[in-house]
Amino acid sequence: MTSKTDIRLKRGWTTGACATAATKAALHSLWSDAKLDVVSIKLPKGETPLFHISFFEKKKNCVEVGIVKDAGDDPDVTHGALIKVKVEEMGNGIVFCAGPGVGIVTKPGLPIPVGDPAINPMPRKYITEVIVETAKIFNKSPNIKVTISIPNGKKIAENTWNARLGIKHGLSILGTTGVVRPFSCAAWIASIHRGIDVAVATKTNHVAGCTGSTSEAVVQSLYKLPDHAMLDMGDFSGGLIKYLRQHPVAKLTIGGGIGKITKLAQGAKDLHSKRSQVNFDILNEWSKERKLGDVSKANTALEALEICGPKLAEIVAAKALSCIKDQLGRSEITCDIIVVDRAGKIMGRAS
Repeated sequence: MTSKTDIRLKRGWTTGACATAATKAALHSLWSDAKLDVVSIKLPKGETPLFHISFFEKKKNCVEVGIVKDAGDDPDVTHGALIKVKVEEMGNGIVFCAGPGVGIVTKPGLPIPVGDPAINPMPRKYITEVIVETAKIFNKSPNIKVTISIPNGKKIAENTWNARLGIKHGLSILGTTGVVRPFSCAAWIASIHRGIDVAVATKTNHVAGCTGSTSEAVVQSLYKLPDHAMLDMGDFSGGLIKYLRQHPVAKLTIGGGIGKITKLAQGAKDLHSKRSQVNFDILNEWSKERKLGDVSKANTALEALEICGPKLAEIVAAKALSCIKDQLGRSEITCDIIVVDRAGKIMGRAS
């Protein structure tokens, strides 16, 4: 019998891998009479997945092929999206263009210049390699215009952080390994890093990392911060702080509820409930120092707050600020902490 620990989540393929496979299939049709039903590409780590062709259209001078993205068991917003690539011969070199649903970069700090299609460097590299390799097979010149589009991509992008990063009108074509790993912490932290890059490049002096939408709304309203200053920290405070040490800004605000800020105050760098918990013995020591009450039997930090009142939130905010300063080391970043309740009321602050 299979145990729970034997169950493995299914991997998927990035938009970049899908676009590369679609490019290969489209080129085979452009330079021959072939109409492939499936196509295989070799990924950087040696995997050779098969991609099924879901859309095909051939005209006199161009071919367009579409592949439906399979993100496996990852809750990826682009799972099921149709990644379409149109290839057509042109004068000289390889040119990448954004079709409908693929974004355009509008802010500096990303790995793609302002004004270019949001097709990341690694997908560009793999697509270029496929074009060169396929051109050799058919004895053709690798002078190709590549237009990538994603039907409904502009709508899907509303559920991503693209707008904050300065990517307008659609999705990005992403992927370094070609593989989507389910529930990837690395992917989320990479998004945080890109947000910091944009903030630094746009000379944004004040950024904020919040644990959820309520605290984010409070912090953004309080400081009148632009959208691109709001970093998608979530549970990954450690990833945020580590990158800011190397790419500093003038001021950082961290906001969140009492539970996650308490874990932050107790030294946690990953605030997810599966990876860190509140230490109620320590929380009780803090409470007793200020004679706020006994919270050793509390089940949650919220219950402890109900016992002690807002002064406990002030203690937690101060302790969290101390931890953040320690993690930032010699950095001269000015910090503050804001603790909010579920209704968005500020319960405690430290700066």
